[in-house]
Amino acid sequence: MRTLTTTQDLAAYCDHASKFDYVTVDTEFLRERTYYAKLCLIQLAVAGDDPEKDAVLVDPIEGAEMSLEPLFDLFRNENVVKVFHAARQDLEIFYTEGSVIPAPLFDTQVAAMVCNFGEQVGYETLVRKIAKSSVDKSSRFTDWSRRPLSDAQKNYALADVTHLRVIYEYLAKRLASTKRLPWVEEEMAVLRAPETYVIEPEQAWRRVKVRTNAPKFLAIVRELAQFREHYAQTKNVPRSRVFKDDALLEMSSTKPKTLNDLGKSRLLLREARKGDIAEGILAAVAKGVNCPPEDMPKVPPARDKSTINAALADLLRVLLKAKAEEVGVAQKLIATASELDDIAMGDRDGLALKGWRKKVFGEDALRLCSGEIALTADGASVKIIEL
Repeated sequence: MRTLTTTQDLAAYCDHASKFDYVTVDTEFLRERTYYAKLCLIQLAVAGDDPEKDAVLVDPIEGAEMSLEPLFDLFRNENVVKVFHAARQDLEIFYTEGSVIPAPLFDTQVAAMVCNFGEQVGYETLVRKIAKSSVDKSSRFTDWSRRPLSDAQKNYALADVTHLRVIYEYLAKRLASTKRLPWVEEEMAVLRAPETYVIEPEQAWRRVKVRTNAPKFLAIVRELAQFREHYAQTKNVPRSRVFKDDALLEMSSTKPKTLNDLGKSRLLLREARKGDIAEGILAAVAKGVNCPPEDMPKVPPARDKSTINAALADLLRVLLKAKAEEVGVAQKLIATASELDDIAMGDRDGLALKGWRKKVFGEDALRLCSGEIALTADGASVKIIEL
């Protein structure tokens, strides 16, 4: 197997790959000790069985001086489909490293959900069911930042893109025969959107789970979350190393004013009770406390769940199950339980009522809500009755 460590060799491989219809891609990375993922290895493969030419490893650690720009150029090449499995974290790395999102993009996990392989199906399952092979799990918990890599580690990493070729070709053919490729392309919209991979410190508070929507409390949560996100990004440390959510909520309640107050916290890390973090916490709390009413966060009131037509919601669940089985698509890809509840409450703006989902499920869901159809059991299946 070849391991590329120079810009020249990477450029040569990417030029080779540009002549193919697709290239399979995977990465190995570490994230436990940093805010941004540390890219440790890139695996690439094109169709073919030449072990030295068609499937390679790209080592940005051994090749510390190597530029990844030839790879980014390949990612921008609209004539070559970039194939990933569960692409979200890989794409975040490439967007962070090179401000690039591969296009055209194909995610085999999403495609498998459309092709009746279940919900969030794992790569090993697809290797077993489609490629009729297996994945050696012995290197699963490797520290990919350590060098040198053993042959076993390299083989494990390379298998993530060599089997992926068979999986992609199978799924792409199946999608073409069922005319469902546009469904997968529709799902790629979120993965292709740059905002998917950018967390603005000003919006970080929305990720914190709170039990109250009191504006004053949320103002402090917002300022603390913004400080934590900015500090974590600047220092490249996990946000939990600054302080965890439970400590953030505690401080939003206790509103510490001094270092002595911080020392009384039950949940704050020792390192956060002094220095830059402590000063940042106190400044954030003070800013939240003194926030003018007109600038406080405003959260839309939660919908009253008591208004849900429970019987209708249950019927929608039955309809979803029947439709998912009929078309061979994972239920959760069509609609979640909360989305069904929203439809039962009269919401008509949800994702389940748009695009391909509307054709598969949404149109009949609306007809069920308006009393135009009913459901009946027919042996082991459920059928629709026109009213």
